[in-house]
Formats: sequence, structure tokens, C-alpha cells
Amino acid sequence: MIYNKKNIFINRIIHYYIKWIVKRQFHELLFNTIEIDKSRSVLLVANHFSFWDGLILHCVNEKLLKKRYHVMVEKKTVHMLHYLKFAGAFSVTKKSRDIIESLDHAARLLDDPQNLVLIFPQGKLFSNYVDDVHFDKGAFRIMLKAQGKFQLIFAATFIQYFKHKKSTATVYLQSDDTTYTNIAQLKQAYQQHYSSSKLLQTQFDI
Repeated sequence: MIYNKKNIFINRIIHYYIKWIVKRQFHELLFNTIEIDKSRSVLLVANHFSFWDGLILHCVNEKLLKKRYHVMVEKKTVHMLHYLKFAGAFSVTKKSRDIIESLDHAARLLDDPQNLVLIFPQGKLFSNYVDDVHFDKGAFRIMLKAQGKFQLIFAATFIQYFKHKKSTATVYLQSDDTTYTNIAQLKQAYQQHYSSSKLLQTQFDI
């Protein structure tokens, strides 16, 4: 497993680089505001459709959630993009013994109310406009291990160009305080948020 690296100087450079590259790539980054519990960490569950997902949500965290950012990323991606480990990324390898270590690490991070852990339960890239969101079991296992010490937030991100040369990224956020007893309930709740967000996105008028 590859852990995120703490280096104040490099971390700050990467932080500003991400802000710059997202601002350069997109016409606008839009998101709704939600109430954040400062006494709890954040488990952020999001859809996964592109390289930009984690960077977009990094910026949302910086502007709204204001937690220490951590994101679970496939090991091969961390190897390919070495700088990610200085941007809060830690690795996960599916179908290996390392996955338990990664899930345990994510749960330990949630012990600290200053932390945010972003996970993509789809496990791999899917189209930005799929109807049904695939859910791996890892998200629910992290929730069980963290024992409710976190604020669960759903994020659904969509990208459209509208009338601009550059695309607009829109993130729909929802805080959820429900206690889930199985993965099916969690998937259904996220699916409802994703579907309603997708509907709002198709009704977007600029």
C-alpha cells in the first residue's frame, strides 16, 4: 500500500497547482452549500467518471468543507501520477490482501475530525451519465470500521459545456445522517441522490 506523504512545502505547491489547473480547465465550478459538522470527520462518497473527479472535489473541500483532504486511489494510478500522494492520495489494490490495509487506513483517518476521506464506490471509471451507479463493498466496510465518527456526504459531479468553450463542473452535495445496516441501503440512498442530481443537471439553463 502507498500512503499519502506529508511534506508541508510540497503539499502547499500541489494544493495551489490543483487550484490553478482546475481553474484553467473549467469555465466555472459550481456546488451547493451544506452544513458541515466541525466536530466530525467527513466521508465523501462520489461518482467516478474522469481524471478530474478528485481534483474538482479537492477544490470543493478547500472552499466549503475545509478538512484535511485524503482520497483513495488505485495503486496503478498513484504509481503513474506520483504527485498524488502529496495531494492526500493513498492507494488501494482490489482483489489483494492490501485492500484490508487500505480500508483500515481510511477508517483510522476518520477518527480525526479534521480529516476528509473521499472514496469512489464505483471502483473504476464509468460514463458521467450512467443511470445506475455501481457500488463496491469497500465504502460500507469503511463506515462499519469508523463506527459513526464521521459525517457522511454524497457528491454527484457532472460536466457540461453549455454555451462556453470550456466546460462547467457542477457538484451536488447532500449530507446524510442515516445509519445504514447493509450495502444495499447505502447504494439505494446514493442512487437516489445521483438520480435527482442528474435530473437537475438536465434541467440546467444558462
